[in-house]
Formats: sequence, C-alpha cells, structure tokens
Amino acid sequence: MRIVIISDTHIPSRGRELPKIILEEIEKSDILIHCGDFTNIETVKFLENLKEFYGVVGNMDEKEIWEYLPEKRILEIKNRKIGIIHGFGPPVGIENKILKKFEGENVNIIIYGHTHRASIKRHKDILLLNPGTPTDKIFALKNTFMILEIKEEIKAKIVEI
Repeated sequence: MRIVIISDTHIPSRGRELPKIILEEIEKSDILIHCGDFTNIETVKFLENLKEFYGVVGNMDEKEIWEYLPEKRILEIKNRKIGIIHGFGPPVGIENKILKKFEGENVNIIIYGHTHRASIKRHKDILLLNPGTPTDKIFALKNTFMILEIKEEIKAKIVEI
C-alpha cells in the first residue's frame, strides 16, 4: 500500500497549483491523504477525483470545507490504525496536543500538518508524520510532501520539492 500525504497546500493563496511531482506520485499510489488547509473547496474536489482520498479540515479552510470534511478521522489500512488531524495552536508542543486528541484510540500512526515543517518522529509505539507543505514559502524552510508505504513494515519518506 503506497500513500501520498500532503498538507497545507493553501491553494490559491500561497500556491497556484500542486507541483507536478506530487501529481505524478499520486498517480503511482493507492491512496491520497491531505491534512487540511486546502483553503478552498475546489482543491478538495480536485484531489478527491484523483485517487482514493481522505482529508480533514484545517484552521485556514473556508466554511464550506468545515461542513464537508471532519476535523479528525481514523482509517484502518493493512491492520494499522491511522489517525489524521490538521493540528492547532503554536507549533511548540504540537505533538503532545495531537497525541491527546487520539488518546484511547489505539492508533499506530498519526498524520498531521499545521506547522508547515516535515517531520518523522516516534512517541512510544506511535509513528508521528507531518508532510510539511508543498507550496508555502512563508513558514516553510523547504517545500515537502511525504510517501508512506505500508507492507510488512511501515516506511515513511519525506520528499523535498
């Protein structure tokens, strides 16, 4: 199972469109996950027509997206429970705040955004993944997205654009 993970695309305010490399990777993947801050519903509709799609709403998203997508969701893929959330508040300590949102859910992986900075961390038995942002140049040091492979083992890779 190959999953492309993106977040904080902020289209059209901070990026005009997704970089071509992401569209190529989506084509080669099974699932697409977006962790919020699309900013407009047109981007949501575009992405959900590309591939099996799972998204959550972000703090910068317009009202229509808040009515369309959940704030948090849990998927089960290859016997792994995956939590998805955008994130909130200042970036300092965000992992702890996000872990609390999934307390008691027995998730194996939590995917989040909001900080615009890609990271792969582990908290006990939970893998914490943040794909960064593929479009924003204001808060991001580098533009990134992520590829997650779930087979016998879980492999996550940050891809710089």
